[in-house]
Amino acid sequence: MMVDLVPNRTAEAAADTRGDTQRRLPRLRPYQREVARAVLERMVRGEGGAISVEIARQGGKNELSAQVELAALLLHAGRGGSAVKCAPTLVPQARISQARLERCVRDAGLEAAFERRGASLRCGGASVHFLSAEPSANVVGHTASLLLEVDEAQDVDIEKFDRDFRPMAASTDAPVVFYGTPWGPRSLLEQAKAEHRAAERRDGRRRHFRFDWQAVAAHVPAYRRYVEGERARLGERHPLFRTQYELEVVDEAGRLLDAAALAQVEGSRDRQRVPAAGARYVAGLDLAGPARPDSGELDSTVLTLARVTPGEHAPLIEVVEQQAWQGEPAESLLASLADRLRRVWRVRHVAVDATGLGGPLADLLARRLPAGVVEPVVFSVERKSRLGFGLLAAVHSGRLRLFRADGSREAVECRRQLALARGAYRDERTLRFDVDPSEGDDDYLLSLALAVAAARHVGRPRTARGRTAHIEAGDAVQVEEGVQR
Repeated sequence: MMVDLVPNRTAEAAADTRGDTQRRLPRLRPYQREVARAVLERMVRGEGGAISVEIARQGGKNELSAQVELAALLLHAGRGGSAVKCAPTLVPQARISQARLERCVRDAGLEAAFERRGASLRCGGASVHFLSAEPSANVVGHTASLLLEVDEAQDVDIEKFDRDFRPMAASTDAPVVFYGTPWGPRSLLEQAKAEHRAAERRDGRRRHFRFDWQAVAAHVPAYRRYVEGERARLGERHPLFRTQYELEVVDEAGRLLDAAALAQVEGSRDRQRVPAAGARYVAGLDLAGPARPDSGELDSTVLTLARVTPGEHAPLIEVVEQQAWQGEPAESLLASLADRLRRVWRVRHVAVDATGLGGPLADLLARRLPAGVVEPVVFSVERKSRLGFGLLAAVHSGRLRLFRADGSREAVECRRQLALARGAYRDERTLRFDVDPSEGDDDYLLSLALAVAAARHVGRPRTARGRTAHIEAGDAVQVEEGVQR
């Protein structure tokens, strides 16, 4: 059978086309066509089964999926049938997939043959339904007689999929396709990959398709330039680079920084007590919380000051001074901080822990410094995760340096906390990092992470023309014009 998705063909003509098993899929790259053929062959032959697909972020996974959906609709417009695509959320993820399919329809000049019905797209008797896989979503009643797709399968709850989505294809023997990029070892995607690799070893038929960033870059020079820039900015051992581009699974828990990373942050400059002329400085301020309930020991307020030098991809951050206060009355602490930050160091930006009791003090500090200098940071799960990923990016890219280890209490304690810091990668693609309370505090660690966050606001390099954005704690990424999403 020949599937020929060329502009100006009607849905009826495409559905009635017969020929050999070769397929011409316009605008798809070789690795995308390989996956599309595998899916469509299973669909046409009524074989069912499942495959898993890992393509580096921005490598064209969504374009591939939309083209497969378009082919399914055109092939079955006359006979009828339904496909289902689920995503971790309805808005924006499932809606984005629907919009991409609609764009493919327009590009093929087939708008007259298609009809949109809410979260569905119909061609003749065939339809594709876009559904949310959120645990609370009600999706009962849908059937996948043609195809069942799972977008970002690493973020879809296993129990939700097994209970509500897997049965949609059970009675129809429709093929199931899991799309995604790795994260933790116990995700739906990893479960599917393990099953598919085991089946491959039994019969030799490929069921798992993996294309890392270099496989994509072999066909898209602009993509290579983009990812190499991300590697320089994040560092090749950053968990986001490893998972989204190298397609590696990250460990669930362990030390935040290994020995190599700890060695990377060691600097050779002496500690500074006063600022250098012409230099730009930022600060991170972790404010003391309540006394420890177990020991009654007072928490510390820690200030990290860093010199920022603009770089090609992101700034160089050199810690020049760290100071700590314990048991200081709020008014005198506020006066001391305001004087250091405004008059002495003239910081361009300071990120302040505004969680709980820190909120009022952060507000008072903001009133004593120029407008826009103070950034209150409330440690929600998502916001603290972003701080952790930002710290890792600065470390792994070699952009963060501590002042020389001089034996001072501050130098020793900062390094101790960095060495003890734990990192746990959660299923929702967030990072939890801290120091086990039984081993001590994490105030220097958090102050350093806040200083790194503050550095993002100083000396940002100009963005190249076109649409670009960087990964920041798991955010979606856009790349240069002309590169498939």
